[in-house]
Amino acid sequence: MLMATWNVNSLNARMPRVTDWLSDVQPDVLCLQETKLADEAFPAEEFSKLGYESVHHGEGRWNGVAILSKVGIENPIMGFADSIEPDTDARLVSATCGGVRIHSVYVPNGREVDHDHYHYKLSWLGRLVEHLSATTSPDAEVAVLGDWNIAPDDRDVWDTAAFEGATHVTDLERNALTAVLDWGLIDTMRARYDGAGIFSYYDYQAGRFHKREGIRIDLVAASESLAARSAFDVIDRNGRKGTKPSDHCPVLAGFAAA
Repeated sequence: MLMATWNVNSLNARMPRVTDWLSDVQPDVLCLQETKLADEAFPAEEFSKLGYESVHHGEGRWNGVAILSKVGIENPIMGFADSIEPDTDARLVSATCGGVRIHSVYVPNGREVDHDHYHYKLSWLGRLVEHLSATTSPDAEVAVLGDWNIAPDDRDVWDTAAFEGATHVTDLERNALTAVLDWGLIDTMRARYDGAGIFSYYDYQAGRFHKREGIRIDLVAASESLAARSAFDVIDRNGRKGTKPSDHCPVLAGFAAA
């Protein structure tokens, strides 16, 4: 199974790029973030023509997450499970695709350290753990894909000095991410590659992309049984090139058949 995640930073603005990419790459499952669409505006019919079922959780101008699948969509959940404090933002959608419980996540940015949105981010990650426990098991086939808005460690930023005092790299954020992984997930990219300089996000400003000055915040996290079948991990820099790109690259993870 080929899975991918992509923060498209407005699906309306990026739709031709997304459909072209789907036609070329043909992932079995694609998780989208920052669609910035209401549910009624989501182009499900266009994706259907390409062979993808879809489920979308959106709110309009901000946020928005989706799952596209060629291997079925079963038991979708928009947002957190009923037993958990609901989220006012559209940041999580879950569904079973080809026997794997897939979660598309758009973790809050945090804005500034100690800002209300920063504390919301930490709380949100805690509720994600609750959601995973309420809806599935680490012994099952589970994948959490998306924009986590956290660089897991210093290898995942181009220059630690450039992020001093900023969000995305603080101990509290990294500890909250670790708590999600400790539920029973493996960051497959990091499990495969130990080195620095592997980035998925490049700011539009200052030519960051061409200078390779980025951060790795888009992750595929798989349960142990699924990660044991991990075949490859790729960050598609071509998806960040050309006309009107998102500031995020598509991130792909391949898994051998069970």
